[in-house]
Amino acid sequence: MIMDPDRTPLSRTFFDRPVLEVAPDLLGRTLVRLTGDGPIELRITEVEAYDGQGDPGSHAYRGKTPRNASMFGPPGHAYVYFIYGMWFSLNLVCGQEDTASGVLLRGGEVTSGHEIVRKRRLSARNDNELAKGPARLATGLAIDRTLDGTDLCAGPESPLSVLHGTPASTDLVQNGPRTGVGGEGADHPWRFWIGGDPTVSPFRAHKPRHRRA
Repeated sequence: MIMDPDRTPLSRTFFDRPVLEVAPDLLGRTLVRLTGDGPIELRITEVEAYDGQGDPGSHAYRGKTPRNASMFGPPGHAYVYFIYGMWFSLNLVCGQEDTASGVLLRGGEVTSGHEIVRKRRLSARNDNELAKGPARLATGLAIDRTLDGTDLCAGPESPLSVLHGTPASTDLVQNGPRTGVGGEGADHPWRFWIGGDPTVSPFRAHKPRHRRA
């Protein structure tokens, strides 16, 4: 029996590469999320690369903590974090173990399981908005800290995995500064997206957050 290459899970070797190689190569791939309500599939359309302790914009820049420990683990695992006390975000760990590099999934097109996602994203005006932005993606796919450290390459029973899908044509891939990143890493052109895709979120420059008096 010959397996359809589009349904072939990505191997650990795929993730065991420099983050700036993995990030654009994830565009067009299929993220599979198994939930209690059924499976959800998402075509990845927008990502951002974070290069560990060499990147001021990375959570791992100042070293390993209980919060970011999954980033330092083997490639092909999930790193899930909670931001601003409001939202979760999903990252895919890549590169050699202990390098702490990862790819933030910023946007995608839901291709299967729409009914499940719509129940979690009642504010979405249309299907293009179901996973348009990292918080919306995580909410729609029921991503939370219980999935932190999940092995993406563990097989079909894993709650998270990535299939080969149909990689985006290189002439459609665009890149620019990461959204909301300030300081030394603000100008790194490490956000990658499929040009013209309606599920890609708009760019927003960094705005310092001020504490209330």
